[in-house]
Amino acid sequence: MRKKISAAIIGLCLGGVSLLGTGSASSHGYTDSPTSRQEFCANGTVQDCGEIQWEPQSVEGPKGFPSHGPSDGTICAGGNSRFAELDDPRGGQWPATQVTAGQTYTFQWRLTARHATTDFTYYLTKPGYDPSRPLTRDDLDTTPFLTVPYGGRVPDATVTHQGTIPEGRSGKQLILAVWTIADTGNAFYACSDVQF
Repeated sequence: MRKKISAAIIGLCLGGVSLLGTGSASSHGYTDSPTSRQEFCANGTVQDCGEIQWEPQSVEGPKGFPSHGPSDGTICAGGNSRFAELDDPRGGQWPATQVTAGQTYTFQWRLTARHATTDFTYYLTKPGYDPSRPLTRDDLDTTPFLTVPYGGRVPDATVTHQGTIPEGRSGKQLILAVWTIADTGNAFYACSDVQF
C-alpha cells in the first residue's frame, strides 16, 4: 500500500513540474512611451480598468501577429479576457500622446521580467481609423513601421527604440507595439492612443 501511495505522490509531483514547465513566459512588460492603455490604467489616469490596473505588464497573448495572435477586437488585451477593458474603445476617449507625422520618436518599454526576444514591432492605424471601435487588423497597416530584431538576446529592464512616426495620418490614431518572445509561443501587446 505504501509503495502505491509513494508512486502516486511521485507521479503527481512530476505532473506538477511538467505543467509548470509549459506555462507562460516569466517575462512581462508594457510601453510607457507613448503611454499605453495599461499604463494609463495602472497610474490611475483612467478608472474602471479591472485587473489590468495591478498588472500592466501582463498583456500576454499568442505570438505571430498579424497572421496569428489575438483575434480582431481583442488585440489591445492580447486576446486575454481578464484585461478586456483595454479593448473597450471608451467612445474614443482614451488619453492620447501628442505626436507629429515624420518626427523621430523614442519608443520605450518597461520590462518587469526579461526574456529571450525575437523582436519588437510597431504598427500604426490607417488613415480613416475610427477610435470609437475596438481595434481590428483592418484598422492597422499590418506592415510594421519599425521592427527591432533581437535574435534571441535578453533585453535590459528598460528598452528604447528610435523610429520615425509615419506620414499621412491626422487626428486620433493608435500605435500597437508587440514584444515577441523567442522561446515561448507568446508575445506581449501594448496599445497606445496618439493624437496627430
